[in-house]
Amino acid sequence: MAETPLVKVTITYCAECGYEPQTLSLAEALMKTFGHQLSALELVPWYEGSFDVKVGSTLVHSMYREGGFPEHQKIIDAVRAELAKETRTGASVSPA
Repeated sequence: MAETPLVKVTITYCAECGYEPQTLSLAEALMKTFGHQLSALELVPWYEGSFDVKVGSTLVHSMYREGGFPEHQKIIDAVRAELAKETRTGASVSPA
């Protein structure tokens, strides 16, 4: 039986800027949407106005690059695309 593909999401946010509500809201949306399809959901407090989201090893949103916070749907779509890619290649990420 094939392993279920898993994906890791990392949200790096500016703690000193008060970005926790946006971080937790996005994390909750991802957990509700994907549950056990996430190998890990990492929240990394940072500084200097950052709010970056990585799906696997791909940076899918950067506050510096794009400005503002990402729409939840943009990140959900990126996770779905990564899961589909993992399914096609037969790859799987071990739970962290």
